[in-house]
Amino acid sequence: MRSLTQIRGASGNFPAVDAFKALAADVRGILGPDTKIGYAADWSEYFGYQPQDGSGDRLFHLDPLWADPAIDFVGIDNYMPLSDWRDGAGHADAHWGSIYSLDYLKANIEGGEGYDWYYGSAEGRALQVRQPITDGAYGEPWIYRYKDIRSWWENPHHERIGGLRQPAPTGWVPKSKPIWFTEFGCAAIDKGTNEPNKFLDPKSSESALPAYSSGVRDDLIQTQYYRAILSYWAEPGRNPQSDVYDGPMLDLGRAHAWAWDARPYPQFPALTDLWSDGANYARGHWLNGRVSAQALASVVAEICARSGVTEVDVEGLYGLVRGYSVADVEPARASLQPLMLAYGFEAIEREGRLIFRNRGRRQDRVLVPDDLALTEEQESSIETQRAPAAEVAGRVRLTHVEADGDYEARAAEAIFPDERTYSVSQSELPLVLTAAEGRAIVERWLAESRVARDAVRFALPPSGLATGAGDVVRMNAGETTGLYRIDRVENAGASLIEAVRVEPEVQVPSDAVDEAPGLRPFAPPLPVLPVFLDLPLLTGEEVPYAPHIAVVADPWPGSVALYSAATEDAGYELNRLIGQAAVVGSTETALGRAAPGLWDRGAALRVRIGAGEMSSATEPALLAGANLAAIGSGAAGLWELFQFRDAVLVSPGVYELSMRLRGQLGTDAVAPESWPVGSRLVLIDAGLTQIDLALAARGLARNYRVGPAQRSYDDPSFLHLVEAFDGVGLRPYAPAHLRAVRESSGALSVNWVRRTRIGGDSWASEEVPLGEAREEYRVRVVQAGTVLRETSVALPSWTYSSAQQSLDGVLPGHAIDVAQVSETFGPGPFTRITIDD
Repeated sequence: MRSLTQIRGASGNFPAVDAFKALAADVRGILGPDTKIGYAADWSEYFGYQPQDGSGDRLFHLDPLWADPAIDFVGIDNYMPLSDWRDGAGHADAHWGSIYSLDYLKANIEGGEGYDWYYGSAEGRALQVRQPITDGAYGEPWIYRYKDIRSWWENPHHERIGGLRQPAPTGWVPKSKPIWFTEFGCAAIDKGTNEPNKFLDPKSSESALPAYSSGVRDDLIQTQYYRAILSYWAEPGRNPQSDVYDGPMLDLGRAHAWAWDARPYPQFPALTDLWSDGANYARGHWLNGRVSAQALASVVAEICARSGVTEVDVEGLYGLVRGYSVADVEPARASLQPLMLAYGFEAIEREGRLIFRNRGRRQDRVLVPDDLALTEEQESSIETQRAPAAEVAGRVRLTHVEADGDYEARAAEAIFPDERTYSVSQSELPLVLTAAEGRAIVERWLAESRVARDAVRFALPPSGLATGAGDVVRMNAGETTGLYRIDRVENAGASLIEAVRVEPEVQVPSDAVDEAPGLRPFAPPLPVLPVFLDLPLLTGEEVPYAPHIAVVADPWPGSVALYSAATEDAGYELNRLIGQAAVVGSTETALGRAAPGLWDRGAALRVRIGAGEMSSATEPALLAGANLAAIGSGAAGLWELFQFRDAVLVSPGVYELSMRLRGQLGTDAVAPESWPVGSRLVLIDAGLTQIDLALAARGLARNYRVGPAQRSYDDPSFLHLVEAFDGVGLRPYAPAHLRAVRESSGALSVNWVRRTRIGGDSWASEEVPLGEAREEYRVRVVQAGTVLRETSVALPSWTYSSAQQSLDGVLPGHAIDVAQVSETFGPGPFTRITIDD
């Protein structure tokens, strides 16, 4: 393909017509004969070229290109200004009320700067001294109006040379080709419509703020810009039809908004370590993550329409709603209330019509003493009141959903510098907000609460009936001056009015530093590793018959879902959402059996964990329950609980655990002689979750599916398991201190000490609680693995008489086993004593 060259001549910079035609032919040869070819010029030069040599020439330097038959359309990069807005009330456009007014912005599409007038100098711009655009000699002022697209398209073009209109037109044929906005857009920045082509990029030499911009982020002005452009040209009569080709002047189907980024939102802009220009997003032209937002006026109108209220006026309502949740079926008032609180607007009823408008610098009426009435209920024409400081919140907190990230709950808080209390006024709104927007809301609430301490009460005569609730009046009555918002009106002849003081400045958000939202990295839907643990009661607060689950995954998917069902193929219901990974590992050395209740000072147990960490604990912390872990074969019901004092990291993910307390919470009775290499280890911490299990399902096999919560339970990433649980939390502990004494008669006197699974750690009790419905023990006499005798007793002792021994035929070396019995679980683990005589 030939390269496109640039030439410089008396008529400015533009591509050589022949070179561009050759390039167009190459492009059509590659993409096909129906390919549309055009040349796009910047909005400041598409109209014509005026050499800066003082000659006053006006040259249509791009007409040879656009008039050529090889070119199918006229392209314009449209960044024409739609406003000339300044802060404050004294500037030339202040009568429009707001820069966000669609009427104001639309009036400047074919009007305002570049159409009706221009600034002759920087000083003139600063003072808003506007020069009209005229052409007295030939009556063609449109040739100097870069916004007058319609006249440029509809008329022949006559260049001006030395100030004289040339008799012969250029090659442009009026109405011969459609116009495309090859680019149009506005940055999301304060007063972006003043100069839509301005953007912030610290790495670019072209980085600049729009004229008179404060530089704060403003997504609403970007939205209003697009609404103004697209709605204006879509209005009947604005976009004339051509009589040369079949179509309108502007092909809005070919209007290209700048800019939509191919990078996925919200990963862009949040992942600044991956994309260094992410910081430019907040005040840039990007539309990613913004086009789904709705104008506040549209949201309010829709809520009203759903309730059958159609007589509404939202023309003076400005705001951007990124996301709003209405969870319940509720009246419109309830749905509107959170929006009114967040965006600071009023609902005013006038002649059967609801008028919504923002609080701000609006002033509906000025009241002087002669305007006021005096009723029998008043002691003076103006009564003032100030609420006690104790009734004013000094700290305000708002919980909302965070925008531009993972849409998690976030809190914004504001506090007065002189606040001395710790009480907080807390609210929760179902709105999606940026961190800066959340802070702006709580700062406004805080300021409004202090300003609104001052209230006035006065009356207006019947001639003042037009003044109603929601209006803002300026009081110039004696010592009472300032702006007041009317909150309550009682009409009884005269209008008795209650109003609170307002200050428009509190509606202007403070400069806020943008905070990059948190964003978890993408986690592919890989299988997770679940470990079921049927454990004894750990704190006494658990459901005693329900097992626990520990889940580990690399990478962690954010949350894991556990589904359960009675059958394998159907009936699955969500059982638990697990939001935190557990610390799970496997042993690399064996762990032999050790006596419970004593320090196990044996060789360190080496453990490799997949994720997380372990740490040492002091002995007091250990005795208070710290560093509890479970070691087992992986079977749900076979775990020994132990504690470790010392955890030494010997290599990445590998720890050596020493100074242990073994067989905790009654698990000494089920521990084997040795836990082999490869045994499973689970740290008992917040990563452990107890699942739901009905008491009637104890001991029954059930089907479980475990996997990433973002996926369905039948996704291939889910693991299917079948498990049955005995409810070890119901299992009694094995009796302790089992002894047998041979009496002179030959009888054996056997006794033991009861243990409890509930409330047994208190040193203040004389005896541990029973922990069962009744006291019962199972006693067995065992010879060479055969049970010779089994009986139940209600006390922690039993006598094996000589006659019974003779009848059973016991020999030296027989054993006596004792277990406590639970009415629900049955006998727990047995404790054994061997009789050698």
